Order: sequence, then C-alpha cells, then structure tokens
Amino acid sequence: MDFATRIAQLRSRHGEAEPYGAGMTAKQPLPQTADFVSNVSRLRAEVERHAHAYYVLDAPTLPDAEYDRLFRELQTLEAQHPELVTPDSPTQRVGGKVLDGFAPVRHAVPMLSIRTETDTESSGALAFDTRVKNALGTEDEIEYACELKFDGLALNLRYEQGVLVQAATRGDGETGEDVTQNVRTIHCIPLRLQGCDAEVLEVRGEVYMARRDFERYNQRQREKNLPTLVNPRNGAAGSIRQLDPKLAAQRPLSFFAYGLGEVRGWALPATHGEILDALQRFGMPVCAERAVVRGAAALAEFHRRIAAKRDALPFDIDGVVYKVNSLALQQQLGFVSREPRWAVAHKYPAEEQLTVVRDIEIQVGRTGKMTPVAKLEPVFVGGTTVSNATLHNEDETRRKDVRIGDTVIVRRAGDVIPEVVGVVSERRPANVGEPFDLFKLLEGKCPVCGSTIVREEGEADWRCSGGLFCPAQRKQALLHFASRRAMNIEGLGDKLVEQLVDGGIVHTPADLYKLGMSALVDLERMGEKSALNLLAAIEHSKQTTLARFIYALGIRNVGEVTAKDLAQHFGSLDNLFAADLEALQQVRDVGPVVAQSIVDFLAEAHNREVIEQLRAGGVSWAEHQPAAQASLPFSGKTFVLTGTLATLSRDRAKERLEALGAKVAGSVSKKTDYVVAGAEAGSKLDKAHQLGVAILDEAQFLALLDNV
Repeated sequence: MDFATRIAQLRSRHGEAEPYGAGMTAKQPLPQTADFVSNVSRLRAEVERHAHAYYVLDAPTLPDAEYDRLFRELQTLEAQHPELVTPDSPTQRVGGKVLDGFAPVRHAVPMLSIRTETDTESSGALAFDTRVKNALGTEDEIEYACELKFDGLALNLRYEQGVLVQAATRGDGETGEDVTQNVRTIHCIPLRLQGCDAEVLEVRGEVYMARRDFERYNQRQREKNLPTLVNPRNGAAGSIRQLDPKLAAQRPLSFFAYGLGEVRGWALPATHGEILDALQRFGMPVCAERAVVRGAAALAEFHRRIAAKRDALPFDIDGVVYKVNSLALQQQLGFVSREPRWAVAHKYPAEEQLTVVRDIEIQVGRTGKMTPVAKLEPVFVGGTTVSNATLHNEDETRRKDVRIGDTVIVRRAGDVIPEVVGVVSERRPANVGEPFDLFKLLEGKCPVCGSTIVREEGEADWRCSGGLFCPAQRKQALLHFASRRAMNIEGLGDKLVEQLVDGGIVHTPADLYKLGMSALVDLERMGEKSALNLLAAIEHSKQTTLARFIYALGIRNVGEVTAKDLAQHFGSLDNLFAADLEALQQVRDVGPVVAQSIVDFLAEAHNREVIEQLRAGGVSWAEHQPAAQASLPFSGKTFVLTGTLATLSRDRAKERLEALGAKVAGSVSKKTDYVVAGAEAGSKLDKAHQLGVAILDEAQFLALLDNV
C-alpha cells in the first residue's frame, strides 16, 4: 500500500471528505481513537523513512512535491491533536524559541582530541604503526580502521531508548554546549534510531557543509547582497552555534558518525569497524570512504588513495584517521597526555594560506559578467601553486575590503576556484590603495570590447552590454543565437563554435551568413557533406520570425515569451528600436528591469551594427502593424499545458495560444483560467482539480481554438 493510499484511508476511516485546510479547522478535530493514534504513528514513520532515503541514502523514493504534501498532512494531524506530538516526529526538526545562550553540557565520557601526524608523506603512516607496535611489544601486523578526517564541527548526540534527547559540541573536551534545537534541523541526523533501544547510546561525529551546498548558499547570499560564509568549516560551526534555530535551519548541513561516547544497555562489538557498521544499521549516516587494513603499507596506500580523490570528494577533509581496530587492543594501549595511543590523524597539505594582493584585474565571462580577480604573490595551497583568486563581485570585494597591497587568506578546496576569504587587517600597509570601485577602475567600459558596462538595480554583478560584439561573449552568443528556439541552426554545436571562434573565422553572429565551403572543410571532423549540411541549415535559418530573432539576440532578461510579447506588441524591429523605457513597459509582463536591459542593449552601437549586418546578410521575417492587445480573443487569459496532445506538439499549442493573446504558464495557480490536459497528465491536473480551475481535454481545446 502506498503512502497516499494510507492517507486516504486515514481520512475516510474518520469521515473526512476533503484534505485538511480545505474544509476542516481546529474547531473540527478528528476523533482520537486507538486506531487513529496507530495510523498517525505509522504516518510519522513513513515520512521519516522517505526523509532517510533522501538525506542519508541519497536515493529519493518520492518526488519533492509529494513528500512536502505528506509532511504537511502530518503537521496538520499533529496540530489537531498536540498531545500526539513526540520528540522524534519529523515535524519537530525546525522550530523552537530563540535562545539566550547555550547551556553547558558535561560529557559523561570526555571528547578528547587525537594526535596529529604532520608528516604528509607515507613515512607518517609508518611512524604511527611503529609507535603502536612498540607500545604493544609485538612485531605482528596490526589491523587498523581507516577513515576520513572531516573538516567540520565535532558533536555528541545522546540517544536514550533510541530517541535523540541531547546534542552537544565538544567544547573543551570535558564540557560542551547544548545545541539540541539546532541539531534537530539537520535532516540526515535521525531523531530516533532504527532497531536500537539502548538505555543510553552517545554517537559522536562531525557536522559539515558539503562543497556544493556551501557554494549554492554563498551564491544565494551574493544575489541578495548579504554576507557570505568564509569556508565550509566555519559555515558548519557558525550554523550550529546560531541562537535562532530557524536561522540554523536555513544553512545546508550534513553529518557523519565516527564513534561512540557513553554506552549503557548495548553490547559493544569487538572492533571499531563493526561499531560503524552497527551505527549505519541504526540509520546514522556513516561515510562510505573507510576501510579495514593490516600493516603500515596499507595505511600509506589508504592515505595516497584518498589524496588522489580528495578534490573529487563532495566535502572538505584535511587528512585521514587511523585507529587500531580491536577495542581490546585500544584499551590495552590506553592514553598519553589525554590523547589515545591507538589513533592518529594523518594530515594533507593545508587548503588555506596567507599571501599578498599585487593587483586586482577584471575578468569578463561568457555572459558578460564582470568578476574581480586578485593577482597574488604565488603561494602553495591545497596541493598546487595559486597566483590568482576570485573576488566574486564588487559588493563582495568591498564587504571584505580587499585592497591592493593587503595580506589575505586564500582558500583552495577541491576543484573550486581559489578565492580570497578575508583580509588580515593588522598587516595592512600604510600606503594601501583605495576601496575597490569597479566602475571607476574601468571608467565605465568593458576591458575587452570597450562597450558600456551596466548593473541592474538589486544585482550584484556589473555586465558588458556588447553581447553581440564582445569577444569574451562570442561563444555563448553564437550558441544562443543558433539554438533551437532561436534561429534553429542545426549542427552548430559547442565543438564547432569553439573551432570557428578560436580560429578567428567567426566574430559575430553576422559572420555565420558569410561562411563558405573553404572556411569549413578544413575544420576538425567537418567533411564536405557536414559542411554542406551546415551551410544549408544557415541558409534555411534566414527565414525566421521577429519573435525568434529578438530572442536570438540574447538580450539579458528577455526570454522566449518576452520576445514573443515584444514582437506582437511592436510588430517590427524598427518600432522596437524606437521605443523608450515608457513605451517598453506598455508590453505585457515587461517591467522596469527588463525595459532597462533592452534599452542598454540597443543603445550599444556595436550591437546595432551586428543587427544591421544580419539583415544585410539576408535574415528576414514578416512584420505587421502592432496588434492591439484588447482585440485578441484570449487577452488576459492564462493557460497551462500538461500531458501529451495527440494532434499537435506542446510547442505548437503554445504558439497558437500566444498568437491569440494568451499567456502560457508553467504551473497552476488561482490565476490560471484553463488547464489543457493531454494523455498522462500529472500533478498539474491534480492541482487544477484542487483549485477548481477549468479543465479542457484535447477535443475541447481544439474546438476552443477553432471557434475564435
């Protein structure tokens, strides 16, 4: 029985005719019976099972929208009966009041650090193995458990009868801080262990932020002109130590278990490796990059193997950890200076170093984005020599107050572009340069093509406005120009565009219409037949529509739908050229930002020149008098297409609707007028039923089109 069926049965069993929120309020609670309580418990377990599959196993069992819907169902059921809420319910992960501070937690078993082996060569593994053998008085090969040394924040998770009751930081090893509310927001940490009812089981591990999550979070922050995180490690530690759990919940955190603290009522396995296997069975996330090996040579090989894939790992590590696998031998070896003799962290080269900014240059990207780049005194960091580091954008550079002459912290992790993460202010020289000003530095002109640079209101990035002309944007401009929904030049893909641009054959889209056989046949993987096919596709593309041509120009913020609206509204390219900001904003769905993008693009003489060259090269389209929006039969109507139509493609259906003045949206809302449902219609059809939106089958839709 699937989850949705179980929900439906739960409703019908108690006489509920419609979903919660549609007709039932807190004044109409469900009758609480033993059967109802049992079903809520099963529902809660099912939600947690799907969450475990998503966050821990990375193998989702439901679409996100369906999981969200079921989660809301559980929230509503618990809101109806608060007495049924349990600490391990998935609904209790986010919430709680803002804390005044963190309460101290005395660790039942101290969270001690382990010795660090700074020799990053194979000899570091040999030195550890020698110390262990000497301490045990044996020449026999020792069995070791090998793991990764995560770069995050150590946590102690206390479970009682399998339920998470407390989470604490390491602190000074004896006393940490109670961060339970924040840890509950980390979805991969189970609130209840599976198949473990030990009186007490303290699980120790590392909370971390994956590189991808770190980059996405910082990108979102930059787009909102908000502070970014310095690095994943500080991001993880800072998130856990947020006094507001709701703020902590906004940070994308993960967790790996690697050991135990206090244990009562559970029989320990014989080895550390078996402990990790047991924790995994209980539902704890345990890193798959681990091994049980024998002898120093195998330790060194593990260190080398992980070093080779370190850049490809989805998270940061600063070394590997070796532990004597046998718990009996661990006890025999004991501790020295509060560090276990039976474990060591074997480090890798540091990923952060200090260096000096010699200059700041501006790099122009494929889309015209301007990126400040720090030119550095070369420094060895993350296993390679770094002499350039990104500063992301003007706002980020100013926020960090990076100036020429500053001593800065440079970070390189994995295949992430090296970046400046901070300035060492106490080392700033007296004659340091002025605060960074990109527009002033460039005198308002693109350093590559000389076109005016622009920055939209609320945007973090400056951009070059010479999209059709700027050499830095050539490849991107050509690929967009030739794409299927633009000029539809079949056969003009990435590899060929690279050859045409790198070989100096094509500089602007207009040059495509000057190509001949002699320029093509000598290109790699371009025989006579392929060249003829490409030339035919280019020739065929000359006959297009005004909407496609406008879209092909690649004007920022002008997508396919906006291009169609502009073509329909103005009727000709000359009318569009003559439009000012006010006139542009008379077009449907064109606001100040889009209008300014069009004005900036067309104000650039280079772009106008390329457009005229395209027209002179034979590119043409039918023009008409501007259409009055009010006269179109579907003006003001919004349609959504879902499923497969037998008699016409989705694109063709969209074109016909838009030609009649309709807006074709991608999702169903209260503002939707009609949903056109073909075969195998999905969640959009369900949403239409839920909102009471008019639904047309294919026959009704075609009849509607034919009768206008």
